[in-house]
Amino acid sequence: MGGSLPVTSLTHQKAYRLINSKLPTIDLFEDVASAEDFEDLYELQALTNPRLSSEVGNLDYLDVAEVPWGIPGCSYAVAAFTHIAPDGSRFSDGEYGVLYMADEMETAIQEVAYHQGKYIANIEDLAFDRLVFRGLACTFSSSTIHDATTLPLSDGIYDSDNYAESHMLGRKLRKDGSDGLVYWSVRAPGKTCWGLFTPRGVESIVQTAHYEFVIDGRKIIDICKITSRETQF
Repeated sequence: MGGSLPVTSLTHQKAYRLINSKLPTIDLFEDVASAEDFEDLYELQALTNPRLSSEVGNLDYLDVAEVPWGIPGCSYAVAAFTHIAPDGSRFSDGEYGVLYMADEMETAIQEVAYHQGKYIANIEDLAFDRLVFRGLACTFSSSTIHDATTLPLSDGIYDSDNYAESHMLGRKLRKDGSDGLVYWSVRAPGKTCWGLFTPRGVESIVQTAHYEFVIDGRKIIDICKITSRETQF
């Protein structure tokens, strides 16, 4: 399956991501410049910080040699690989992490809105709420990105909710050493997304803005940008 996809190279590719603002940065990844420094500091902080393990996540999922130490937003690049949803995602069965990014912030918003909408629709007695998300601007490079945009949207990897075939593709590409793939956005027609199987090619991830999702009657009724900061991007 994955072997039939063409491979492309990307240099300083711009991309966008949206995460829940409740998720803190993992300061430990921001404070060190090498794997050796990280291991030493982790052991030291673990003696006094009982919450360290939950903050950093499961390091068994991450090869620290692939961490892009010293980049702006290193913790944002790493978090997707240490905090993994048990149910997985489009290209992960829950056994490994994938860093998802979109070609535009609006694409990222549509992707997140779909999944948040499914989640809140199942919360009983939810009358009104506001969720705040953090917008991130990303830059990455890679010589081995598989191009799944060569597949039509009718292909099984693009099924709206059944991820069986996309899980198979993700597992194979990752096993074969792919850095990730580019694919069509299922929630924003005509737009593209990337899923990276490793953080090593990430060059920077910086915060750009906050976005508020307004929920009423278990539905998202409005999405608005509430703050912004100047970002050289």
